Amino acid sequence: MIILGLTGSIGMGKSTAAQMFADLGVPVNDADAVVHSLYQGEAVAPIEAAFPGATAAGAVDRKELSRQLAENPSLFKKLEAIVHPLVRRAEREFLARQRAKKSPLVLLDIPLLFETKAEDRVDAVVVVTCRPEIQRERVMKRPGMTEEKFALILSRQVPDAEKRAKADYIIDTSGEFDSTRGQVAAIVRQVTGQKGP
Repeated sequence: MIILGLTGSIGMGKSTAAQMFADLGVPVNDADAVVHSLYQGEAVAPIEAAFPGATAAGAVDRKELSRQLAENPSLFKKLEAIVHPLVRRAEREFLARQRAKKSPLVLLDIPLLFETKAEDRVDAVVVVTCRPEIQRERVMKRPGMTEEKFALILSRQVPDAEKRAKADYIIDTSGEFDSTRGQVAAIVRQVTGQKGP
């Protein structure tokens, strides 16, 4: 089973690319979706213990948690110590399920792939990128996004140029969806050894 790792900085189009892999029948493990479900389940109690007031009605209050982290960025390490092991466990369970199904190719969508040294756990890394002005435009359209928040997120991510230098494959999402879709299909063909246009 070939394991591809997909990553890219905020606003680069990673989720769109991941969906395109899924549309081609590639099983995808989305770390963000895993975190989302953890924030409504297993991670709630430990996060409340570490960040008092950061949960409400049995779920993590992302807005309040973000506020506490923005006030004190050194707390990111504390949050990661809670969340990362749970995300890793979900990933291992996903891979075990896919091996049992004899899936030839799977995709791990890992936002902080290089930051968490996850490249050691995959066979090849796919980096999603786009022009900086397109990235900024996409990110600033997100609800609740501010210049400060954008700067804080970027400061915690490996720069795009560095990611591209380390990538085995690059998908540029600056163009139309069809262009991105074509790049995704080409990677799937190349990795699985399929012949195609």
